[in-house]
Amino acid sequence: MFTYRVLVLTIGWIIFLSSFIPVHFLLSGHDKWRRKLERYLVELICSFFVASWTGVVKYHGPRPSIRPKQVFVANHTSMIDFIVLEQMTAFAVIMQKHPGWVGLLQSTILESVGCIWFNRSEAKDRETVARKIKEHVQGLDNNPLLIFPEGTCVNNQYTVMFKKGAFELDCTVCPIAIKYNKIFVDAFWNSRQQSFTMHLLRLMTSWAVVCDVWYLEPQNKKPGETAIEFAERVRDIISVRAGIKKVPWDGYLKYSRPSPKHIEQKQKIFADSVLRRQEEK
Repeated sequence: MFTYRVLVLTIGWIIFLSSFIPVHFLLSGHDKWRRKLERYLVELICSFFVASWTGVVKYHGPRPSIRPKQVFVANHTSMIDFIVLEQMTAFAVIMQKHPGWVGLLQSTILESVGCIWFNRSEAKDRETVARKIKEHVQGLDNNPLLIFPEGTCVNNQYTVMFKKGAFELDCTVCPIAIKYNKIFVDAFWNSRQQSFTMHLLRLMTSWAVVCDVWYLEPQNKKPGETAIEFAERVRDIISVRAGIKKVPWDGYLKYSRPSPKHIEQKQKIFADSVLRRQEEK
């Protein structure tokens, strides 16, 4: 099946590039039509990607519409979450800037749908991204904004703490729950151990990518509710719908090493417990 899947993806890229390049350059003076066609073409190439995995995706609930002052948030398992959602709706997504061919796609094709990129190692990027997000949600014709508030890929068994940025925008939050069926393939992408290219190859050589996507009821911040409380309430809704366990961990912890002092404290606690057990015997 791998040969046929590569053929499907190749045909998809040929159709996409032969259409996207003329649309992008020849319709530069007709922004409304150009944006509309680019949205459709981005959805199309994402559909080819899903087809190359023999993707079986069931969507539940009303399809997102383009409205100002709303943001969509979803649990995060892999960068393919974006592709699975994008084939139905041309979301503008907030995403880490990647190197290589993925970075090239980000800076060219995906910017056409209003995506916003950041570099986690650059402190100044946070202020810039926060400003761009606020400007985007106010736009009348901008694509729906999609944020993965966990900030990192998680194994689809847990949801880690949501960052509060998406819940401080004074706008409606639309939760999306994504659940993959691990019987066919584990869709989790561990970016520290595997490149995205190898991750795609693993998906293309698996049986199928099977998942459910739920567009859940929009939520607004309640009177007196803090952004953190709002984020936790939305995380509850997503976790319950997807059947995923909530854990009180910060997803960014995987990008940093614990301090030697903290390690020594844990080692001392463990050593003391072993010594007590020996004394009791």
